[in-house]
Amino acid sequence: MIAGILRETGNENRVALLPCETEALRKLGLEVMVEEGAGEKAFASDAQYISAGAVTAGRKEILSKSDLLLTVNPPPGDDISSFREGQILLTVLDPVENREWLERARLRGITVLALDLVPRITRAQSMDILSSMATVSGYKAVLEAASRLPRFFPMFMSAAGTIKPARMLILGAGVAGLQAVAVARKLGAVVEVFDVRSAVKEEVKSLGGKFVEVEGAVEDAAAGGYAVEQTEDFKRRQQELIQQRAAASDVIIATAQIPGKRAPVLVLKETVSKMKPGSVIIDLAASSGGNCELTQNGKTVVVNGVSIIGKSDYPSAMPADASKMFGNNIINLLKIMVDKQGSVVPDMSDEIIKGTTAVHGKEYVSPRAKQILEIKQTV
Repeated sequence: MIAGILRETGNENRVALLPCETEALRKLGLEVMVEEGAGEKAFASDAQYISAGAVTAGRKEILSKSDLLLTVNPPPGDDISSFREGQILLTVLDPVENREWLERARLRGITVLALDLVPRITRAQSMDILSSMATVSGYKAVLEAASRLPRFFPMFMSAAGTIKPARMLILGAGVAGLQAVAVARKLGAVVEVFDVRSAVKEEVKSLGGKFVEVEGAVEDAAAGGYAVEQTEDFKRRQQELIQQRAAASDVIIATAQIPGKRAPVLVLKETVSKMKPGSVIIDLAASSGGNCELTQNGKTVVVNGVSIIGKSDYPSAMPADASKMFGNNIINLLKIMVDKQGSVVPDMSDEIIKGTTAVHGKEYVSPRAKQILEIKQTV
C-alpha cells in the first residue's frame, strides 16, 4: 500500500510526518509518497524525504495513487472530489467545526480516522496527538507571556531593591495547563491553577502550583478525563473566585475547553477591568470561543492596558518538534493498523480504532463523534 503525505494549506507550518518518521513508516511495509514542498515550513526538505526512501510528487498524483493519506488538518473541500471510495485519511478533524466536510467525506466513502478522537486510555497514550500538541501550546504560551509582560517572572534581590515574582493564574489543568505550570515555575513565577476536576489537584501541587478549588464541581468518569458542563450555581461561585484571583494576577493562561461545546467563559470583561495595566491573558481556547469574554481568535486586543492574546495554533509556531511529536503519534497508531503484508486494515473491534474512526463504509463509527454530532445512527 502507498501512504501519501500532503502539504498543509493556509497558515499551517507543521507536516504530518518528518523524514525520520517517514522512514519508520516504510519499515512497517508501506511505500511513501510526499507532496513536493510538504515539509518546507517544518524545515524538512524534499531531499531529506528522498533520502529516507520516499518519493516526491504533485498533489493530484498523491491523491490518486495513495491508499492512505496523512495530514495535520482536513484537506480543503475541493480535494474531496479527488478521493476515491475506500481511501483512508488520518487527520485532526474537529468534528463540530468540520461537520459539513465530514458528511461529504462520508458520502464519498472515505474512511476518516480523526486523530483528535483517540480514546484517552492507557494503551492509547503514545497515540494521543491532542496531548502532544497541548504540551507545545502550554510551553509556548508561557514564553510569550514572559516576553510581553513588562515585569520579571522570578523574584530578584539586588542592591537596586527587591523585585517581587510575577503571579500567574492558569485556568484548566489539562496537559497544556500542567505544562504551563512547569515552565512558569521554572521561570520563577508564583502559580495558581483552577480546574473543575479534583483528580488533577495532586499533579498541580507536584509541579509547584497552588490548586484553587471551588467545591461542588460536576465530574463524569465517562467523559474520558475531559471537563464537563457545570451547574449555574457552580458557574456563579467559580466566576466570583476567578475574578478575585485574576485581579491579583499578572498573567492568565486560559486552557479550559469542553469537547464539542463552546469553551466556558471564565474571565468576564468586568474581570479584565480589575486587572493591572500591563497584565497579559493568553487564551488557548480562542478557536472554540475563548475563556475570556473579550478574546478574538487569532488577534491580540488591548483593553485597559491588558493584552488579550487569542491563540490556539501555537504548535504551528513550533513546527519542527511539533511535527516530530505529531508523526510519532501517527506511527504508533499505524502500528496497530498495519498487517504483516503492509496493508492498512482498520479493525473496528479494537476500541482505539473504533473510537478514532469518524466515518467508515459510509457510516458514522466513533461513539464520541456520534455523541458530539448528536447522530443517532448505529453501526
